[in-house]
Amino acid sequence: MKSFLWSVLFCASLLLSDALATYQLNAGDPQLIAAQSYAQTRNNGRPPFRTLDPSKTDSQCRSRPLDLVFIIDSSRSVRPGEFEKVKIFLADMVDTLDVGSDATRVAVVNYASTVKIEFLLKSHFNKPDMKKAISRIEPLAAGTMTGLAIKTAVNEAFTEESGARPRSRKITKVAIIVTDGRPQDQVEEVSAAARALGIEIYAVGVDRADMRSLQLMASIPLEDHVFYVETYGVIEKLTSKFRKTLCGLDPCAMGHDCEHICVNSNASYYCQCRNDYILNADKKTCSLKQMKAAVVVVEDPCKCEARLAFQKQTQAAIQQLTAKIERLENMVGRA
Repeated sequence: MKSFLWSVLFCASLLLSDALATYQLNAGDPQLIAAQSYAQTRNNGRPPFRTLDPSKTDSQCRSRPLDLVFIIDSSRSVRPGEFEKVKIFLADMVDTLDVGSDATRVAVVNYASTVKIEFLLKSHFNKPDMKKAISRIEPLAAGTMTGLAIKTAVNEAFTEESGARPRSRKITKVAIIVTDGRPQDQVEEVSAAARALGIEIYAVGVDRADMRSLQLMASIPLEDHVFYVETYGVIEKLTSKFRKTLCGLDPCAMGHDCEHICVNSNASYYCQCRNDYILNADKKTCSLKQMKAAVVVVEDPCKCEARLAFQKQTQAAIQQLTAKIERLENMVGRA
């Protein structure tokens, strides 16, 4: 009996260690540069308990369209089992978004010592196809050229040719970088250039990730754009944080004063009316369309005959008058 209780307590302690392993970076917090925890040692290299199911989708985000590019580290330090957890994290993120050509578009950039664009913003506009493409991603191994990956994303993934919407559309552009190591190239200047182009950068560090590099890459405020988890085993828990950040609020769901139909428009909304109704000047209420009655004019056939007879008499009178004038002119001419 004692051995059973000790087993239960041991399992509970493991679950608690995993639950505490996820936290958000606060600049200057010395606890962030942490040693390996038992949860980290236990999860490293272990096959994931979940598998990626491309057919399962569940969207909770409908208010803010994005051009979203994931930049994922698949260097040698990321073990196969850990990389599978990254792919599950990507799939979970896709599930939280309202994906579509007029909604959120997603691309994935995979990097190690080289960079590979797995698919572009224009490649997939539905979740099942997108998740199948994620499931086929393979790690590249070797080094960690994070700066090169960011530069490639800016020059090749965030372009209109690759599916990004033009600036005039005012669609938010977001890059989420996931890495577990120290970059082997410079990231500060290339990240600053990306941010100057209007790209909002989130940096997710795992395990041995260099905190200073995460801060150099991310947008400000850092407390909202830099995240750290001790192991890949708990990276999926960041999905809820990103859902709150990226989705925002549903204006119509929060309450509206439209009489008939509320239509979301980014962070605001507008009203529409049902069929056969028109929107009033207050842009909120609706009124029934007024149907104009068709006026059919029926001519009195008697009036038509009388008009024709009058026209004939008038023409005859004019002809007689014209003849008299001509005779008078001739008589004057002879005289």
